Amino acid sequence: MIMIIKVHGKAADAARTSSLDAFRIAFMGGSSMGMLVPIAGLIGLTLLYFYFPDHTMLIGFGFGSSLTALFAQIGGGIYTKAADIGADLVGKVEHGMPEDDPRNPGVIADLVGDNVGDCAGRGSDLFQSFSGDVITGIIMGIAFVPKYGPGAVVFPLLLQTAGVLASNIGIMAVRMFMSSAKGAFSPSRILNTGLVITAAIAILSAFALSVYVLNDVSIFVAALSGVLAVFAAIFIARHYTSVTGKPVREIASAARRGAALDVLKGMSYGMQSPIVPIIMILGASVVSYIVSGYSLYAVAIANIGTDLMIGFMMSADVFGPIVDNADGVAELSKQPRAQRSLSRLDSVGNTMKAYTKALSMTTGTLTAVVVFITYAQIAGITQLDMLAPMNLAAVFVGAGTSFLVAALLIGSTTKTAEVMVDEIRRQYHTIKGLLQGKAEPDYARCIDISTSNALREMAVPGIIAVAAPMVAGVLFGPQVLLSFIIGITVSAVPLSIYFSNAGAAYDNAKKYVEEGNFGGKGSETHAAVVIGDTVGDPMKDVAGPSLVIFMKVVGMTALMLVPLLVA
Repeated sequence: MIMIIKVHGKAADAARTSSLDAFRIAFMGGSSMGMLVPIAGLIGLTLLYFYFPDHTMLIGFGFGSSLTALFAQIGGGIYTKAADIGADLVGKVEHGMPEDDPRNPGVIADLVGDNVGDCAGRGSDLFQSFSGDVITGIIMGIAFVPKYGPGAVVFPLLLQTAGVLASNIGIMAVRMFMSSAKGAFSPSRILNTGLVITAAIAILSAFALSVYVLNDVSIFVAALSGVLAVFAAIFIARHYTSVTGKPVREIASAARRGAALDVLKGMSYGMQSPIVPIIMILGASVVSYIVSGYSLYAVAIANIGTDLMIGFMMSADVFGPIVDNADGVAELSKQPRAQRSLSRLDSVGNTMKAYTKALSMTTGTLTAVVVFITYAQIAGITQLDMLAPMNLAAVFVGAGTSFLVAALLIGSTTKTAEVMVDEIRRQYHTIKGLLQGKAEPDYARCIDISTSNALREMAVPGIIAVAAPMVAGVLFGPQVLLSFIIGITVSAVPLSIYFSNAGAAYDNAKKYVEEGNFGGKGSETHAAVVIGDTVGDPMKDVAGPSLVIFMKVVGMTALMLVPLLVA
């Protein structure tokens, strides 16, 4: 975060003269965190791999990273979205202020929150995803040493290392394209080209490692299926969330008739968005399983295949909040030319964030599948009787638990936003000259509201994630716990995709109107899409990504418990 915060001002300054320079600074700043996430995971896991002869000890690393990520994502998400909602509802809707207006008391908390939620929260999410996938791959590899030799255990580390190198080459390619760009340029085309290059290098590396380390091409097919599943999820996310796509424009059009129709249209598109990604993601695991001759190891490698572009994707993701905050800096310092340049980049950044969320959902879903396969293998469960009343009850309770956690997350964000709205209104009523720009707002008070509420509200979901599987396993046994995990996964996956896609679509519908469509800024349509955006904020940046981490924490807790349950 320290590196990223330093980049905000530099990007805003560069945007005064060149949008290309601002793009270059923002992306290269994002790449510092994008590469740090997988490299830190590789270093930590490699050291522990050689330190612990019993590689199942690595589960502790996965549990720690998942639990930390849950707190970072929930706390950071509540922090930033409560400030964002409060600033938008009072500043934009009630007083017609532009975004990030210095007269808005919530604006600094919103800018700080982008670093806490979008940068630290997303970074910790992908770090735990990366780490958990390597760990489950290593543990699964232990069972396949008789077939592949010691290479089966070390292969997940080697494959992830190849992915890090591929991401680095993709970042270098983007930098080269930016250096050669002149005049009008397409940020999205440059980033998409870099992503394709990253994928191509990763796929070639996976083929070489599969042949030379394991001498099994079917393992390459498994890794390839993981990469293709990510692209399928990205394609769907782009369709539902891009400013140029039909859903976003229809959501914006519905807002001409009021905020309620804007919200309903977004819900409709959001609810239909999970089905194709789920089919493609689980299709990757089924294809890997069949092509490899019914090998569970191939399913674990397909899961790792979803991570091979994680360095590049994280770089593109962090580019989004950097540009967003640079836009805020430009507004606060009254630089309209810089704002025009950064507004164009901000729309691209939103799409890149949707890409990364699609990646997170893809790898999260496959990780959940691999986790309960690994759990069943360690627990010695070869068959699960879903007609047994206790197992069936556990599936339904697990499915309901995901909805409970989602409700708590959205409720916590709403509760904090209510306090934020009251505080901003209070300041407008009590600080004379604030609306006219003749007095300074109390920014610190809004920052304190976001901080204290975020710290308090993230406790209960964390307790549920750890305590629920412990209760299920200790009281009812390993089969009931496995059923409980399946129930959580079955409900959390579609919910998280729905929340993320619907929320991003609301956000870009607002941006589409702010570009001058359907009346533009200050119109009734604009007020309606701002309300839709505030509805989507806790969906896409709190509940959606947090549910993915939640089901991973539950799975990692179960993996830590299983030796006690079968002893």
